[in-house]
Amino acid sequence: MTRKMNWKKIASLTVLLIASAAVVIASDDIKAPNGTRPAEAEYRLGPEDVVEVFVWKEPELSTTVVVRPDGRISLPLANELEAQGKTQLELQQEITARLSKYIVQPVVNVMVKQVNSLKISVLGEVRRPDVYRIKNRVTVLDAIAMAGGFTDLARPNKVIIIRDTPAGPQRIKLNIKQLVEDANGAAFYLQTLDTVYVQ
Repeated sequence: MTRKMNWKKIASLTVLLIASAAVVIASDDIKAPNGTRPAEAEYRLGPEDVVEVFVWKEPELSTTVVVRPDGRISLPLANELEAQGKTQLELQQEITARLSKYIVQPVVNVMVKQVNSLKISVLGEVRRPDVYRIKNRVTVLDAIAMAGGFTDLARPNKVIIIRDTPAGPQRIKLNIKQLVEDANGAAFYLQTLDTVYVQ
């Protein structure tokens, strides 16, 4: 009887998570009034992102580069720059400062051409464990839904988020069952490169 009840709880959680995945996919089409997505203005660059650097009246300095796995880019005259973690504007300002040593009042424009660095991993007792590319902020419930929901062996009360921080890897323990039941609780948003592990 207890096993039947547990299976019913897991099944209902899975249905709820799959329903929330549909909401995530649909919300990708929703745009803010100015035509940009809410978090786009403050987007911070990451590895594999493609950046176009345009220097007015200096075609030999204008180029398109990919942020390397070490988070850096190489540009003519500006040399090596740290791009990871910077916004489009911050990178633009740094390139301008570097080029001003060689060019009088350089006019630099930086555009993010492709966002490839936003991804999360969902592993353990989910139906489709994998690395998932994301386009906007997702909650831990959204992530589990993307991975097809829990397996029959999953323990929703034992989910671990592994997050890289400057101080080293951080392990955050979550009780998904409690998150679902707590209607007034705040949603737990994932950060890019987070790993969700379901025991």
